[in-house]
Amino acid sequence: MTIGGYRLALAALGTGLLFLQGIGLCLQAAASFDGVIAVALAEGATYLAAVYCISRVPTNRRTFLLILVTAALLRLGTVVLPPYLSTDVYRYVWDGRVQAAGINPYRYIPADDALTPLRDEAIYPHINRADYAHTIYPPAAQIIYFVVTRISERVTAMKLAMLVFDAATIGFLVLLLRGLGAPPDRVLIYAWHPLTLWEIAGSGHVDAVVVAFLVLALLARHRRMPALAGVSIALGTLVKLFPLVIAPAVYRPWDWRMPAALGITVVVFYLPYLSAGSGVLGFLPVYLGEERLASGSGFYILQLASFLSGQSNLPVVPYLGGIGVAFACTAVFVSFRRWKSNDSYLTGSLILAIVFFVFVTPHYPWYYLWLLPLLCLVSYWPALLLTVASFLLYAVLEERSPAREFLVNSLLYGSFMLAALIHLCVHRRQSIAATQAKS
Repeated sequence: MTIGGYRLALAALGTGLLFLQGIGLCLQAAASFDGVIAVALAEGATYLAAVYCISRVPTNRRTFLLILVTAALLRLGTVVLPPYLSTDVYRYVWDGRVQAAGINPYRYIPADDALTPLRDEAIYPHINRADYAHTIYPPAAQIIYFVVTRISERVTAMKLAMLVFDAATIGFLVLLLRGLGAPPDRVLIYAWHPLTLWEIAGSGHVDAVVVAFLVLALLARHRRMPALAGVSIALGTLVKLFPLVIAPAVYRPWDWRMPAALGITVVVFYLPYLSAGSGVLGFLPVYLGEERLASGSGFYILQLASFLSGQSNLPVVPYLGGIGVAFACTAVFVSFRRWKSNDSYLTGSLILAIVFFVFVTPHYPWYYLWLLPLLCLVSYWPALLLTVASFLLYAVLEERSPAREFLVNSLLYGSFMLAALIHLCVHRRQSIAATQAKS
């Protein structure tokens, strides 16, 4: 196919995504959960075809404009509808409201009688775990919730705020891609992904903030601004913990400014909430048990080991110890290895992220948003397949059972491991062929 043909195909695929998103929103209005997930998976296949097309055409202003306009249209219809796949955004609004009343959000569960005057029919009835769970969200997230709810306590306002961070991510990615000399069109890998449509525009997940600060940290690292990189990683971590995973890759050996800025930022943001004492950790300790991470049965690799060995309740402590050792070794490797290129922190960040996902195997599709900006910057198609297939996890959230969870995880992570093996074999063969050609 010619370059012009690929560009026409890209335009057609963008139109197809808009059509599919429209169908998905109609199915949402009809309360067809399975239909929405089926559409999201179909969008994933269309999206992968678009990623392939963008890899075959040179940078073009019209193509770049097409990518941005299509991304905006895909989000436009989705953001105005109520959240459907997740109700987490109601907790965001509630936490902001609680703080506006001068109450530490870590002190009470929503169902506590002390918060009775704050209840209404629009937000409170939709809060998940309202009768037993304190908020799980760290201080930076809480500050964002407070600021947004001072503008409006409507769910749509919170979703629009998440879209602001989503737009910031796109902007930071374009700046970073141009700084690296890479085609800015690669921002499509993030901007057209179905996860950004359903989990940010649709559900309003705060992971949009995490991703924005993660990319800002990478941009700061590229521009040799270690203090900003440290602050960005800290702010992302103070929304959800994942950005801390890439800190070893962003860190420049023996430069104290990045870790110092990170540590100071964490301390400063926690200070206003310390009146809750140990409760400042919120629901996190209980959450680890609820998700069966403390017992080990929530980790797919342990599920697989139990299935293959025929033994249930395999000990979790050795597994957690193995994760710790594997991640520590990987962190040292990416921090201190002498790489051939100056943008090695990007490859290192992706390596650390993949190690995290393989060993921890998160249970929620929106966690996979964190991989998308890295995949804009470092090509690795097995991880791209993993992000698209992550919608399969909704089959487990809809009906939790050990057998269903094991089946879905096997499809998701088994496919990823097979794809990673194929990628490794192809890459190795190409390296051998290139070496032979030189000789």
